[in-house]
Amino acid sequence: MINRQFVLTYLYLFIYILLSSGVILYNKWVLSPKYFNFPLPITLTMIHMGFSGAVAFFLVRVFKVVSPVKMTFEIYATCVIPISAFFASSLWFGNTAYLHISVAFIQMLKALMPVATFLMAVVCGTDKLRCDVFLNMLLVSVGVVISSYGEIHFNVVGTVYQVTGIFAEALRLVLTQVLLQKKGLTLNPITSLYYIAPCSFVFLFVPWYLLEKPDMQVTQIQFNFWIFFSNALCALALNFSIFLVIGRTGAVTIRVAGVLKDWILIALSTVIFPESTITGLNIIGYAIALCGVLMYNYIKVKDVRASQLSSESITDRIAKDWKLEKKSTDIFTSNSNDGNGGNGSSDINVDEEAPLLPSRLSHIGRMQVGNHNQ
Repeated sequence: MINRQFVLTYLYLFIYILLSSGVILYNKWVLSPKYFNFPLPITLTMIHMGFSGAVAFFLVRVFKVVSPVKMTFEIYATCVIPISAFFASSLWFGNTAYLHISVAFIQMLKALMPVATFLMAVVCGTDKLRCDVFLNMLLVSVGVVISSYGEIHFNVVGTVYQVTGIFAEALRLVLTQVLLQKKGLTLNPITSLYYIAPCSFVFLFVPWYLLEKPDMQVTQIQFNFWIFFSNALCALALNFSIFLVIGRTGAVTIRVAGVLKDWILIALSTVIFPESTITGLNIIGYAIALCGVLMYNYIKVKDVRASQLSSESITDRIAKDWKLEKKSTDIFTSNSNDGNGGNGSSDINVDEEAPLLPSRLSHIGRMQVGNHNQ
């Protein structure tokens, strides 16, 4: 009989891969002048942020599906605002890249994400420069350069937009770790959208007003409610699917699913968008970059497991110390009850109110004195 939890896990993984690929292909179709012809990436991103923020507000405040975190003005100003700024920038630059380069080439450039994240982490002081990781990053970079050299429709503007978006996303991830985790805040997809989506919408308003609003007034832009509603709904569903996948799988499974998704997306994009052609040099370069990414993922997972083992060993030591303390306390209690009546109980009550370390020393010391007197 097939395990129900096993089936659900792989169902969520399938939904995640489907939604992730679908949102990217849908955005490309909407923005591309050859298809739906809505060449306004900032406007599309603002629609996503406005819709996600509204849904998150109803889930948190009206239906109370999740509770809001304890958010002060200081945390909002020092954490949420900068994270929202880089989140908005990464979406803006990433969506703008669809106007200039193919989906397949964008996915190949996204192999630089570990490189960008590692560099930002080193700059921010959350990671150390290590030889093994640096060599992996070098391998990924060489692979991306080879893949870019083999790109037939290479576009400098689109490549710069995509790479800038990657580094903005990497900085957002590092800032999330540095700022939010140090404050002790944990945001799930609903609460993160509740706080970050409205702020990102406000940040996007300024470039939209300067860059896209004049074009919307001059040119005739078609607006189909159902197209944009379904597009925003898919983007929102993707956030929730990531939450479900993280809750049911481990880091290795998610990373493998991400690699599988990239290959599927590259293959699908060449079918859906015939102008996206892939050369042999593209494949070779991406395969080299992918080897570096997989090695990097292996190192990171190994580091996580090593830290978990070390934390478990610390926990075991604490448990052993606690057992020793309890055993010595029991010995002292029996000795004091035999020799001094109820005096020992009052001493134990005093020790229980003291910190752990003095409590242990006092119990062990009394045990040794009791044994010595006997």
